[in-house]
Amino acid sequence: MKLERIGLLILCLGFCFVACNNDDGANDIPVVEVRDRTEQQIADKDSLKLFFESHYFNKSALVANNNPKMADIEIIELLENESIPDGYVLLSDELSLGDGMLETHTTTFAETEYEYYILKVNQGGGKKSPSFSDFIRVVYEGYTFNSDVNDVTQAFDSRVNPIDLDLVATMQGVFAWTKVFPFFNTAESFVDNGDGTSTYTNSGVGVMFVPSGLSYYELSQTGIPAYTPVIFKFELLETQENDHDGDGIPSYLEDLNLDGLFTANQTDTTDEEDDDTDGDTFPNYFDNDDDNDGIPTADEIAELFEIKTYNAATKTEIEGLNLAANEMLANIKEEPDGTFTGTTITSTDTDGDGILDYLDAD
Repeated sequence: MKLERIGLLILCLGFCFVACNNDDGANDIPVVEVRDRTEQQIADKDSLKLFFESHYFNKSALVANNNPKMADIEIIELLENESIPDGYVLLSDELSLGDGMLETHTTTFAETEYEYYILKVNQGGGKKSPSFSDFIRVVYEGYTFNSDVNDVTQAFDSRVNPIDLDLVATMQGVFAWTKVFPFFNTAESFVDNGDGTSTYTNSGVGVMFVPSGLSYYELSQTGIPAYTPVIFKFELLETQENDHDGDGIPSYLEDLNLDGLFTANQTDTTDEEDDDTDGDTFPNYFDNDDDNDGIPTADEIAELFEIKTYNAATKTEIEGLNLAANEMLANIKEEPDGTFTGTTITSTDTDGDGILDYLDAD
């Protein structure tokens, strides 16, 4: 099923659950003090720990299910003096296994190191997994920690019918989405039901537990106070590679500093730390003339352009690859199995200065 492209306007506005309004609809926006991100991450980590120590999930049933759905996931609060039923496991115990279904991941965002957690219910049987800037088709439910995550009526946002989203737009809302979904594969197959719906088999299914710094942070949303960690249950159904500017280079390969973000200075200057080669304030993924030499990027890569992938056990091995003079490391991605894949672009370097033509204005 073909996913539709999304325009610049939609990217700027974000998507549905990013743009929630305040409950009262008032014009007065409450002033929220911006907190120190490192301190807030410590507080959120404590909140996550308490949640894991006080909730259990139906591990045995999920392991036995070869086609689990979001609705099959049960996460239940452990009441005082209650024993955990057979087949259920405390989330904190699962996390302590190290190789269990609940995984710890780290990332750096806004100069702060964050931990986020993924309950990997099902890897997904499809051959594709999205990069951080691709389109995805998903269903999902979002909850706060004080809600019943088994009751969709308590979700602050949900899409029980598949919705197409551009992961670039999620950077302006729940940044963790760009980190979590690449760890999953799409559905193995689907059947068109003939009524506008489809039935998917063996989808990527999981739950993400996200600190406020990787979600809405100081921006309160409907049903979500500022500085609130959130939970998303989800099914990854399909994905499609993005090329936002149509220059022939997949968007994920235009992340020049390999940080999983698209950044550009708001002034007309170049900066080696961002993704805007020519300093025109447009990051390369949305600029069809990356070096501003008057020749479209698509024309400068037409003569010789090849994408290669390399796999290694560690990120260090990928970073140390012995590349050809006209080959550039453009992406490093951690795979679901814990290995790392490096993607390179091989293109023309006419003047032999080590800068590929499409990035070289000289």
